[in-house]
Formats: sequence, structure tokens, C-alpha cells
Amino acid sequence: MLIIGAGGHSLVVIEALRACGRPIAGLLDDAPGRESGAGPLLGCAILGATALLPRLRAEGVAEAVIAIGDNATRETLGARCEAAGFTLPPLIHPAALVSPSASLGAGSQVMARALLGPLARLGRLVLVNTGAIVEHECQLDDAAHLGPGAVLCGGVTLGRRALVAASAVVRPAVLIGADALVAPGAAVAGPVPDGACLGGVPARPIARAATAQGAPSGARAARGD
Repeated sequence: MLIIGAGGHSLVVIEALRACGRPIAGLLDDAPGRESGAGPLLGCAILGATALLPRLRAEGVAEAVIAIGDNATRETLGARCEAAGFTLPPLIHPAALVSPSASLGAGSQVMARALLGPLARLGRLVLVNTGAIVEHECQLDDAAHLGPGAVLCGGVTLGRRALVAASAVVRPAVLIGADALVAPGAAVAGPVPDGACLGGVPARPIARAATAQGAPSGARAARGD
């Protein structure tokens, strides 16, 4: 398995893969200082930049996982990997609880102690982070992200590339729009429009700068932190 991204989230991905017994071919990262090779990271070699994708595929590496927290970057790199001929299998930590009626799209990740309830549906490249809860009949669209310890009550829809950050809670049957951002610890009781940014209890519109600890940006996003 090839890991794309060598920032903070890659540490979680490395240990999840090892817990699943999956061998790791190495990591690729385009961040300055890493694109020419570095490491190792938890004993895994950083091979260089994503320009190596075609060569590694030709050498027989067939699967990749996108270890990037930033939603748009994860979506873009997932498409690049598939265009280069890699498959993106779902990654489910053995310590996660996943209902047999839940479904996961290509490249989705469910981390340790997370829960997917009955009929929960994850799109492509969705990230359900450590200890998060996706209750029954929730739908998470492509490249959405549920932060550590966040809770989606039953029937919630999380739009494409939306982020519900750490320890936030969303009441049942609420629609969170595409590219929306819910700040850490927020309590969401009503629908959230596309691109909106909410925080607080109860959640209300806030500036995106106030959510910096819940949403990687700039150089941190490029590193996958």
C-alpha cells in the first residue's frame, strides 16, 4: 500500500494499516523538504513527491491511501492516483465498529473506535476520524470529513467536502451543505447552507479564521496535517 501524504494524519494511517496487517510500500509528499525523499516516518520511507506515481505503479504498486486531512486536497490526490492506475480500497481500523449494512466508497477511512451505524453510507474518500460516531442512515458525500469524537445523530447528511470538526454534534436529520465547516465543539440544530461556517452552542455563523484548530489550511493542508 502506498501512502499519499506524510503529515500528521499519515501517522494514524500508518498505524491503521499495520493493525490491518497491510504492508506499506512507502509515502509520497509534495511538501518542501519531503518531495526529494526524507524520513523515515514511524519506520516507513518517504520516497519523494507524487510525480513518482506512474513509476511506482509500473513497478507493481497497485493500491494507495490518501493520508490528507484537508478535504479538497484529499479529493484531488485521490483522482490523481486513480488516473495513474491505483485503486483506493477503503481503510477500516480493526478497532472501529462498522454495521454490516453500512457501505463505504473507494478510499474512505474509518479510524479506531469510530462507529458506523445501520445503513450509514460513506461516499468516496470520506474520512471518519478517531472515535467519531456516524449513526443510522447518515449519508456522508464524497471527501467529507468527520473529526475526532464528532457525532452525527441519525439521518444526517454531510455534503461533499464538508467538515464537522472534533467533538461537534449534529442533531438528527440535519443537512450540512457542501464545503460547509462546523467548528470544534459546536452543536448544530438546523440545516447548514453550502459553504457556511458555524461554531458555538447553539451553532451560529462565524468567520473561518476562528476554526483554525479544526480545519487545516495553507502549508498544513499541503502536508496533510
